[in-house]
Amino acid sequence: MIHTPIATLYAPVHDSPRRSRKTCLRELFLCALVLALALLYAVHISAQAFTPTRFTVVDAGTPGKPDILLLPGLSSSRSVWDAEAKLLAPNYRLHLVQVDGFAGQTAGPNGSGAMLPGITDELHAYIAQGKMHPVVIGHSLGGLLGLMLANKYPADVSRLAIVDALPFYALLFSRSATLENTKPQVQAMHDQLAGMPDDQYAAMQPMMAAALVKNPEAQKLVAASSARSDRAVVLNAMVEDMQTDLRPNLASIQTPTLMLYPFEAGGRQGTDPAKVDALYTSAFRTMPHATLKRIDGSRHFIMFDQPTAFDAAIEAFLK
Repeated sequence: MIHTPIATLYAPVHDSPRRSRKTCLRELFLCALVLALALLYAVHISAQAFTPTRFTVVDAGTPGKPDILLLPGLSSSRSVWDAEAKLLAPNYRLHLVQVDGFAGQTAGPNGSGAMLPGITDELHAYIAQGKMHPVVIGHSLGGLLGLMLANKYPADVSRLAIVDALPFYALLFSRSATLENTKPQVQAMHDQLAGMPDDQYAAMQPMMAAALVKNPEAQKLVAASSARSDRAVVLNAMVEDMQTDLRPNLASIQTPTLMLYPFEAGGRQGTDPAKVDALYTSAFRTMPHATLKRIDGSRHFIMFDQPTAFDAAIEAFLK
């Protein structure tokens, strides 16, 4: 770092009339150069200053290729995207996100207060720092975060792929759900899970995983990630997810979007796929550039239960 006082650089120009014009111009040029270097240094420090406090990112894939951000869901680790990352890595630069407080990561600022708006803002800062215009692929809560990002920072997201997420989660309870009439139910769920003894909460994880994914090996991964997550962070994120309604904002989101949703005959969704179609179609009906695609034979983790169909849908969307 150069510390030459600017006054010293100017002094010879004014105090030595016998100096040549060439010498004066040289000294003025040096002064301008010092100022330019100082400015570049300040910009460099500013550009390097941002470090996420609410999530971590693994930078993978191929440098110089188009960017893809992959966002996992509630309690999940970035490893839910391992198979997809292997497929995409040769042709894309991948940014594998994991939310703090999930799957063994320390909670940090996510340990108290609202977290989803803060994560959205930090995703924006991460994208801006990297001068990216990425595709964003988000599962479940990650899909909601993708919607929030596209809504608040529309220039950030080139395309958005949502894997089984709704703009208002409580529609799963009732087609007439509102923030107000579901608030007591959501709070009761939070309180019941928060007050559960540790051994009961741990024993519940495999059962919850089995309801979300058919693949036996994936069930173990999902259950282990959930068991290692900070319970307070998970429950607060669950409440935020259920009490976020983006339906009024969908009409203004111009991002080209693929929405993948599952159906399993005889599963929790019943036996009529038309009812499932109606739920998702109605939820996203005002979003102008959203394409919905149902993946049959799958539960919530489509990437685990129907990997071939999932990969084909994502690759077609990227092309």
